[in-house]
Amino acid sequence: MIIYSATRREFNQDVLTNRIEQQILDAFSTRLGHRASNSEIQSWKNSMLYMNNVLTCGEIPDDAEVAIEYRIPQTSKRVDFILSGTDQNSRDSVVIVELKQWSKVEKTPKDAIVKTFLGKSQREVTHPSYQAWTYAALLQDFNVEIQKGDISLRPCAYLHNCVDPSVVKSSFYDEHTRKAPVFIQHDVELLADFLKKYVRRGDRSKILHRIERGKLRPSKNLADHLASLLQGNREFEMIDDQKIVYETALELAKRAASGTKQVLLVEGGPGTGKSVVAINLLVECTNRGLVTQYVTRNGAPREVYEFKLSGTMKRTRIRNLFKGSGAYVNCEADVFDCLIVDEAHRLNAKSGIFKKGENQIKEIIHAAKLSIFFLDQDQRVTLQDIGDRTEIKRFAVEGSADLTELKLESQFRCNGSDGYLSWVNSSLQIKETANTSLDGIEYDFRVFGSPNKLRDEIFKYNKKNNKARMVAGYCWDWEGKKHPDIKDVTIPEHDFEMKWNLSEDSPRWIIKQNSVSEIGCIHTCQGLEIDYVGVIIGEDLVVRDGKVVTDVLKRSRHDRSIWGIQKMLQEDSESATVLADRIIKNTYRTLMTRGQKGCFLFCVDTETNEYFRSFVKDRKEEVNL
Repeated sequence: MIIYSATRREFNQDVLTNRIEQQILDAFSTRLGHRASNSEIQSWKNSMLYMNNVLTCGEIPDDAEVAIEYRIPQTSKRVDFILSGTDQNSRDSVVIVELKQWSKVEKTPKDAIVKTFLGKSQREVTHPSYQAWTYAALLQDFNVEIQKGDISLRPCAYLHNCVDPSVVKSSFYDEHTRKAPVFIQHDVELLADFLKKYVRRGDRSKILHRIERGKLRPSKNLADHLASLLQGNREFEMIDDQKIVYETALELAKRAASGTKQVLLVEGGPGTGKSVVAINLLVECTNRGLVTQYVTRNGAPREVYEFKLSGTMKRTRIRNLFKGSGAYVNCEADVFDCLIVDEAHRLNAKSGIFKKGENQIKEIIHAAKLSIFFLDQDQRVTLQDIGDRTEIKRFAVEGSADLTELKLESQFRCNGSDGYLSWVNSSLQIKETANTSLDGIEYDFRVFGSPNKLRDEIFKYNKKNNKARMVAGYCWDWEGKKHPDIKDVTIPEHDFEMKWNLSEDSPRWIIKQNSVSEIGCIHTCQGLEIDYVGVIIGEDLVVRDGKVVTDVLKRSRHDRSIWGIQKMLQEDSESATVLADRIIKNTYRTLMTRGQKGCFLFCVDTETNEYFRSFVKDRKEEVNL
C-alpha cells in the first residue's frame, strides 16, 4: 500500500507550496484509518524539503514517480521514500531511500546496530543502511514483479541532519553500506548522482503501481535454499504421527487456497516433535509458493531456527519468515496463506508494551487462510499466557473456519521415555500418574548435593558437542543486565555464583559456543532442547513433609512472567495462588524436560533436594552427593 504517490513535478509543487505534509497526512488517515503522530508529521515536512532539494540538484525528470510511506505487504514496515523511472539502459528502476532525522549517531559493538536519541532517551536501533537493504530484500523475496527480474532495485539511506560521518560510514558497517550507501547532510550532490544513475528517464510503465499490485509469492531462490538445508538433516526428520500431522496440514493448505478458511490444532507434550513438524511445514509451504510465516511468542525458538536455516544466506532474509505473535494486529484478512504457531500456549491477549490489539489467537486466524497451532497446555508459564484449546476453538468458529484437531503422541525427548515425563508430573504434583517412581525408566536423572558438582558435570558433558546447559528458576534478580561484572545466581552456602544468560545474542544462548558458563531461564530455553540439562530449583518451590509447596513471592521482581500477581493476590487471593502454583510447577516441568539424554538436579532448599534424592536412592545409577 502506497500512502502518497505523485510525479516528480507534482511532488515538487506540493513541497514548494508547503502542502506536502498535509497531503501525506490526508492520505495516511484515509488509507490506514488512524492519524499519524505529530513527530511523524513534522518529519514529513522536514525530510521532504531535503529530498526535493536532492531531486532538483540531480535534475531528476519531471515524469519520474515518487512514492512516500509504502507499507510492505505482510508487515507493518513502511518505506520512507521511493523514486522510480528508467536507467541509462532503459531498464525499469526503483530506488528506496530510508530517511532519518538523526543528528548524532553512536557506534556499538553489535553488527548493524547503532545508538541514537529517540523518544527522550538514547536507544539502540538498526543502522539505516541495513534497514534500507532489508526492505529491498523483503521485496525481492516476496514480490513477483521484482522477482521477474525486469525491475532494478537499489536501496540507500539519507541522514539529512547528520554532519559527522565517522559512525554511520565507519568501516565496521561496511558490509551494510556497500549494499545500501548512506548519505549525510553535506552529501546532497553524492545522493543526487546516485539517484540520477538509476533514474535517468521518467516512469512510463507504472512501475510503482505494478509493485503495489504485485502478487505475493516466496522467491525460488529462498525456497530452494530452505529445502537444501533440510535435506539429509536428521534433526528435522519426521516419523510416525509427525508425518500424519505434516501431510494433513498440507492438505488443509490446498483447501484453504480454494477459499475455505482452515484452522489446525495440534496438541503434544514435550519432545513430541511439534517444532520439527512446524519447521518442515514452513519450508514445504514456502517451496510451494505459499506466503508462510513461523510464529512464536517467545523469541528464543525464532532466533535458534533462524540461525539454523540461514546457512550461507543472510539471516535477515530468513528472519522475514519468523515473526513474534504480536505482528498481526490490524492485519488484513487472509493476507497470509499459512501461519504456523509454535508454542501456541504462550500466546497473549494484548501485544507489545502498549497492549495493542484484542487477542493474538483471533488476529492470527483473521490474517491467514490456514492457521496451525501447536499446543501444550501444561507449558503455560506466565500470567499472560492465554493459549488454550478452548479459546482456539472459539475463535475458529467466530472466524468461520473449518477446525481440524490432531495429537502428537510419540516421545522423542528424554530418551523417548514417556515414563520420565509422567514421573515429572507426579513428583512435582502437577497431576497423579502411574509413574510414582523412576523404576524401569531409561533416562539419566541425577540429584546433586552441591551446585558446583552439578556445574562440573554439565561442563564435562558439554565438551562432547556443546549440548549441555544449566538453567534455573527465576528466583534471582537480573542485576547483571546493567552491571555485567555481577554474577546474578548466587548460593553463598556453597560458594556458588554464575551469571544469567547475559550475552549479546541471549535468544540464541542455548546454541552459542561457551554459553555453558551462563545460566538460562524459562524464557531462553522453552521450545528448545539439548542433550543434558542441569536444573537449579530455587526457593519458589519447596517440599514440606512430602507436599510440594510454591511461593510466587520468592520469584525475582525482574521476572515478567508474574507481573501483576500482587494485584491479583489482593483482588482474589485464592484464585491467584492456584494460578501461580500451576505456573511455577509448569516452569520446572519445562526445565526438567529440556534434556534428550539426561537431567541433573540441585535444589536450593535441603528438604526439597532430599525429596528428589529419594527417587534415585534405589536406582543402580550413581547418586552424586
